[in-house]
Amino acid sequence: MKLAIFTTGGTIDKIYFDAKSDYHVGDPQIKVILDKVRATMDYQVTEIFHKDSLDITDEDRQTILHHVQQAEAENIILTHGTDTMVETANVLKQHVNGKTIVLVGSLTPARFRESDAEFNIGVAVGAVQSLPEGVYIAMNGQVFNPDMVRKNRAQNRFEETS
Repeated sequence: MKLAIFTTGGTIDKIYFDAKSDYHVGDPQIKVILDKVRATMDYQVTEIFHKDSLDITDEDRQTILHHVQQAEAENIILTHGTDTMVETANVLKQHVNGKTIVLVGSLTPARFRESDAEFNIGVAVGAVQSLPEGVYIAMNGQVFNPDMVRKNRAQNRFEETS
């Protein structure tokens, strides 16, 4: 099984600059993480862009959609910022068939020692290999249907909605 990984930025790839007390989206961290844990599946990482998800536009979502539709792989992981992850998942869900797509991000940057990034990526890798075709979100140790999840900003986690 070949796995396509597309990156769009978000907190998972953010870098903290002390002098500015500000975050900026840096290089994708998923390959670093997969190399660190010695992942052995066949995968290819493609950078789409480096954006905070609050800055992702409808045009950007069409770019993401194009990449996903053109991918030869049937199993796809998309790293994405958490604030608008659900919106992007719903666009993909409406327009992509025959593929298993898992969106994943983190609530703290992957470069931080106590980040949730590695755990979330591990859940996403397992999910994309075992779930039937469809679009999913992997966060906080769970796999969600994008129609039934929201980010709870007050508690800094994803949770199922009814």
